[in-house]
Amino acid sequence: MSDMTFGELGLPADLLEAVESLGFESPSAIQAAAIPAAMGGEDLVGLSETGSGKTAAFGLPLLARIDVSRAVPQALVVCPTRELANQVCEELHRLASKKGGFRAVPVYGGAPIDRQLRQLRQGAHLIVGTPGRLQDHLRRGTFDPSNIEMVVLDEADRMLDMGFREEMEELLGEMPEDRQTLFFSATMSKGVRSLIEKFGNSPRTVEIKRKTLTVEAIEQVSYEVRNRSRVEVLSRLLDMDQPRLAIVFCNTRRVVDEVTETLLARGYGADRLHGDISQDQRERTLARFRESSIEILVATDVAARGIDIEEIDLVVNYDLPQDPEDYVHRIGRTGRAGRKGRAVTFVYGRDIYRLQNVERYTKQRIPRGRIPSLEEVQGKFADNLFERVKEQLESGKWSDYSSQVDRLLDQGHTSTDIASVLFGLLKEELGRDGEEIYEDKPEQHRPRRERKNFDDDGPRKGRRDFRDGEAEEGMVRLFLNMGKIIGILPKDIAGLLYNEANLPRGAVGRIHLFPKHSLIEVKAEHANQAIKASEGAKLRGKGFKLDFDRARNERPDPQKRERGRGRPPYPKGRGKREY
Repeated sequence: MSDMTFGELGLPADLLEAVESLGFESPSAIQAAAIPAAMGGEDLVGLSETGSGKTAAFGLPLLARIDVSRAVPQALVVCPTRELANQVCEELHRLASKKGGFRAVPVYGGAPIDRQLRQLRQGAHLIVGTPGRLQDHLRRGTFDPSNIEMVVLDEADRMLDMGFREEMEELLGEMPEDRQTLFFSATMSKGVRSLIEKFGNSPRTVEIKRKTLTVEAIEQVSYEVRNRSRVEVLSRLLDMDQPRLAIVFCNTRRVVDEVTETLLARGYGADRLHGDISQDQRERTLARFRESSIEILVATDVAARGIDIEEIDLVVNYDLPQDPEDYVHRIGRTGRAGRKGRAVTFVYGRDIYRLQNVERYTKQRIPRGRIPSLEEVQGKFADNLFERVKEQLESGKWSDYSSQVDRLLDQGHTSTDIASVLFGLLKEELGRDGEEIYEDKPEQHRPRRERKNFDDDGPRKGRRDFRDGEAEEGMVRLFLNMGKIIGILPKDIAGLLYNEANLPRGAVGRIHLFPKHSLIEVKAEHANQAIKASEGAKLRGKGFKLDFDRARNERPDPQKRERGRGRPPYPKGRGKREY
């Protein structure tokens, strides 16, 4: 982790505002090292592990050079796979959310080329693509590289391993000679070095080396859990483990605030630490945490620096950190001074692949855990309550209340009834009513597309996307012409439908945000009410259009699918190279 702030990296105000709105407080090591050099116009070789935050490391300097008034491709990012190309394109749209009118287009094999041609004709400032499809567009003349000022090779070593040397050399050879070139790679292989020597202009090398890892003594486990279920799963784990002190790490201040408020509402002793907390308040919060006045500290990485408390029993990665090194820093807060420690990580969708990067970095496997059921949590609570009562009975300190018990016995109540009522009162006072979550359903009872396939943040390789599947039974899908770029959240949409459209509780289902639009599932009988009530309404101060998602609520023509629409781009067993 870096001690710098994004404000010290020389970024323009619109990008700093976007970074601020996304909640990131401090650049990762590769970002702190690479951004100033790239902003200075130097060619760069960035050697860093996958998952270290390199997209922002090259994306922010790249976006700083984009002139949105010129609707021509000014920058190119080359990626090894379509999944990575989509991911990078979405991340760049988020980073450019305050850069009005910015357009980035992903181009890759396995997708209809006519759609990409249409998007390119409409004008794009930045193109993200795989080598084969980019080469195809060059040959067709649908991609004019004459205005390209910056080229980024993302995961250059992987592209060479996949056999893309010829395509990469042809692409780079077509680019203007005075361009800036950034090479990002996990390793400096012979092939990468040869590519840099041929196409680089005396590049500066930035290498982020691994630090000594000391995580062997910490019990690590991961849970596959969707975002909307995470607070409930966190609550169950806290109830089961009952740690003396626990730290819950989140990636952004917004999530820290949301988690803290929810834990407080559920009766847990929790407080927060993030960059908006004053130094005086920070010190008071840490003092309360050390004294166990609060048992749970919810924090961002930056705010939690310097915490050196030996009694921390549990660390929870509510969000998986972007940098594997941050993961090591986080879980190192527990298991100190010879004490046992436990580290829990929540993952879903793409996080599962990013967790593999952490495993490679730490050279340790992180086993997958089974989420405790409500019955298990209640059983654990009952066992703990039994032990506490037994301990107090053996201490004899409550003998002064024997007269109250005698009065109840005299009135005809049995000792068993009295004990049952007292146990019930204790449960009401100390216990917590859990809630059913999606992960409680047996897998065979989940919709087929949802069986470990659905990703809150995007499609997983080889799986059907939210956009491609049918709505859940009894629901229809609505299209909203607003998305992530303007900063809306699922709770904003849900609040609109419940408060403005007066939909009954439970009428709104899944909400999926895309850069420029959103898809919302609502119960079929309330869909027209939602659409009509939204007429003239505003969301985040802006007018919007809400209507049926015609593309998905109308059943496709099976003959069209037979002619090729929706078929996988390659026969089974192929697809390593993407054209």
